[in-house]
Amino acid sequence: MKNWRINLILFFIFLFAATIISRLIFLQIINQDYWQALAKGQQKYFAPLPADRGEVFLKDKDNNLYSLAINKEWNLVYAVPNEVKNKEETAQALSQILKLDETQLDSASPKDFILSKLQEENLYEVIKNKLTDQEVEDIKKLNLAGIYLSKSTGRFYPQETLASQVIGFLSGDGQGQYGIEDYYNDILAGQEGFQEGERSAKGFFLPFAENSSPAKKGENLVLTIDYNIQFLAEKLLKKAKENLEIEEGQIIVMDPNSGKILALANFPTFDPNKYSEVKEIGVFQDGAIQKIYEPGSVFKPITMAGALEEGKITPETTYVDSGSLKVGGYTVYNYDGRTWGKRTMTEVLEKSINTGAVFAERQLGNDLFLEYIKKFGFFELTGVDLEGEIFSENKEFKEGYEINFTTASFGQGIEITPLQLARAFSAIANGGKLVKPYIVENSPINNNNSSEKETQVISSNTASRLTSMLVSAVENGYANRAKITGYFIAGKTGTAQVSWPALGIQKSGYSDKTIQTFIGFAPAFNPKFVILVKLNNPNIKTAEYSAAPIFKDLASYIIDYYQIPPDYKE
Repeated sequence: MKNWRINLILFFIFLFAATIISRLIFLQIINQDYWQALAKGQQKYFAPLPADRGEVFLKDKDNNLYSLAINKEWNLVYAVPNEVKNKEETAQALSQILKLDETQLDSASPKDFILSKLQEENLYEVIKNKLTDQEVEDIKKLNLAGIYLSKSTGRFYPQETLASQVIGFLSGDGQGQYGIEDYYNDILAGQEGFQEGERSAKGFFLPFAENSSPAKKGENLVLTIDYNIQFLAEKLLKKAKENLEIEEGQIIVMDPNSGKILALANFPTFDPNKYSEVKEIGVFQDGAIQKIYEPGSVFKPITMAGALEEGKITPETTYVDSGSLKVGGYTVYNYDGRTWGKRTMTEVLEKSINTGAVFAERQLGNDLFLEYIKKFGFFELTGVDLEGEIFSENKEFKEGYEINFTTASFGQGIEITPLQLARAFSAIANGGKLVKPYIVENSPINNNNSSEKETQVISSNTASRLTSMLVSAVENGYANRAKITGYFIAGKTGTAQVSWPALGIQKSGYSDKTIQTFIGFAPAFNPKFVILVKLNNPNIKTAEYSAAPIFKDLASYIIDYYQIPPDYKE
């Protein structure tokens, strides 16, 4: 027992050694793969390689391309955070030089935003892209540790304000906003790659190429929009602002046979290169698909279409107008309180007689009237490939009160979008087929050539008879300022009062403001285009004098541009 202390010490030594050896076996043999991977993860670094964004083009009738959204090389400033010596002072200095996008800041101050970048653990932090020449010079003068200038590819819109609501813009975080940039964001964005490397002992990134994956550029898109037609449409809207003092306006030009959109113009516009300077974000909205309105008398042909299709009226059917009619506790009047006496349905469209539209609706019946409105697509999205399209469920109209059906027959009390109306008139123009509007040629995500998109809403015979009535409205009626010598034009005017709720004022009834629309197609019996002109509150009483002449100017240009032969000689 004399050596029990030595034996005890030896026992603990062997126990400790066995513990160390077993731990080493566990770490180096049994769990070798795990710890090896962890070590590599600490040493290796994967830097993302951004993909070049796909570009967007307009074209003309000869298929010449015009750049609408392209990639351009820009200066950028970035930080290597672990090289920045005094992060507070550096952030303060940069904040006084850089003009940062408010969407980037997300309510943070410029200094705090930059400081948050400098405190990241990453080896590469972009602070701002698209530097101005002055910002580049000022940063060079500071000579700040850990702050570097470099080049990157960014978005540029060479057409500036042209088709701005159509294209949208790319936000500071590289995400498409509004229009094509948003709707096709995933297609345009491409596929990000990566660059593999290792951190050096001092924390620097040492790249090596053999295990890297290159970025894949996004797809380019060619729009159906014709550069020259779009340019003139926007020019006409700007002129309407000068001459008619419009508050807002839209022009849509569409091929009624295919659904191809040839122009989609808005006023006012904005410059996507300077989107952060826009103070009223409502300007970003495309009024053709994102704003609803009561269309007024341009809706009367839809009422007539249903009544003609069901055999309830003919173009020659007559009724006697007394100037007004009572519906429950309401009285409906014609425009300007006029009384027309005995008139045909064709004359109802020529003179835009409200009581005549009511007569046609009553022959059709409320249930069928509602069904035809649905058939013409007014209770659904058109499906156009643009971001943010809306439609009205028209809940109040669908409540079924007699006064609702009465006023809807002449386009008041029912809400639609301009593109819904252009699509409906395309069905009248093309022999009764409801086509799907589209704005990207050979869309990667939309099938623009599928017959499934076409629905026969009225017969070709009904469409032909209604077209003749609309030609008479231009030849002999209030739409005659749209007449073009040598051509049969089918069209209709509409002057709608704007309700108080539509102006954000919660009271019933209508204001003195109007929305004036003209929609038509040409040549009437072999149509190549539909044009819708919508003007918000021009300083003229009716669309006959505001929207119709704009239609004529644009239609005359398109006829010459496409060299469409005349229907007859004078």
